[in-house]
Amino acid sequence: LNCYRKIPVFLGNENKKFQISKIADGARNREYVGVIDWLSNAGIVNISYALEQASLPLKGNYNPDNYRLYFADTGLLIGSLEEEVQQDLRNNENMNTYKGALYENIVGDMLVKAGYDLYFYKDDSKKQEMDFFIRDKESLIPIEVKAKDNATISLNNLIDSEKYNDIKYGIKLCNKNIGFNGKFYTFPYFLTFLLKRYLKYK
Repeated sequence: LNCYRKIPVFLGNENKKFQISKIADGARNREYVGVIDWLSNAGIVNISYALEQASLPLKGNYNPDNYRLYFADTGLLIGSLEEEVQQDLRNNENMNTYKGALYENIVGDMLVKAGYDLYFYKDDSKKQEMDFFIRDKESLIPIEVKAKDNATISLNNLIDSEKYNDIKYGIKLCNKNIGFNGKFYTFPYFLTFLLKRYLKYK
């Protein structure tokens, strides 16, 4: 219950990292062994792991101690917030920090249901951050989720930089139509469930 109730708190933070030590005063990792796995196996949460490097392979390149927790049902995220915030979300008002978390949670859930594991990347020294990563046969694909149609600085940097050899193009999920600008594809959020099929036949 301590872990479950703190999920929306961490999602509201800028880096969204879930930390056992901040769940309660004096909380230690050894006291919560197996809790996160239990929540995941019960279908309550989706775990997104931090990549050590923005490169392939995904499963051999992540930090199991650095992760974010998303609800496996976005309704649970809404239900975990106070009644006034729930009303704000329904009215699309005063969403502030939870707007990004809400869209990320929805996209993360769709990716998991499409058969993907969840990974993210954050490099504070270079101010690089990416919400999710998937892959096709030949490349690592960064996915940026935008609650608004903001600039995609990190996405452009990851694609343009010679340091990230495995990244050939990216995907931006936002409130826009389908498009391609030579660097990344733009899709509306609701098409996330078709990404795997699209990449297979692209």
